[in-house]
Amino acid sequence: MRKQKIVFGALVLSLALLSVSVYAQMVRPYHNGSVWTLAFIRIKPGMDSAYLNYVANDWKRIQEAAKKEGLILSYKVLVTEGHTAGDWDLILMTEVKDLATLEANEKKADALGQRLVGDDQKQMQGYRERADIREVMGNRLAREIVLEPER
Repeated sequence: MRKQKIVFGALVLSLALLSVSVYAQMVRPYHNGSVWTLAFIRIKPGMDSAYLNYVANDWKRIQEAAKKEGLILSYKVLVTEGHTAGDWDLILMTEVKDLATLEANEKKADALGQRLVGDDQKQMQGYRERADIREVMGNRLAREIVLEPER
């Protein structure tokens, strides 16, 4: 009987130590941050000024309005050199709190576009006009990783 109590006690102690070590392993030195939508753009030759005028005016106006309404956290534009004729040379970046926020605000973002740009027909016309000066090479969602433990 005493031997069974010792074995049972050792088993309980082992499980407790194992639980502590598993919990300790779950503490990560990073955590999920915000989510970015990325649009990779190739500006057509000779159209840099025309497209950057669109970005600096219309695109920025929409981003600022979305930021003011709390739909996005921030936005950025990065320019790089293309190494081949098929490379992108500009990235339009928009930051949102998380994927849930992005999805929850989808209807509000659509309404904002309707209010600032116009109805679907007007928006499609803008897409067609921009197709003459740039090509969208792809879109991505990216999650920022914050290199600190979650608090």
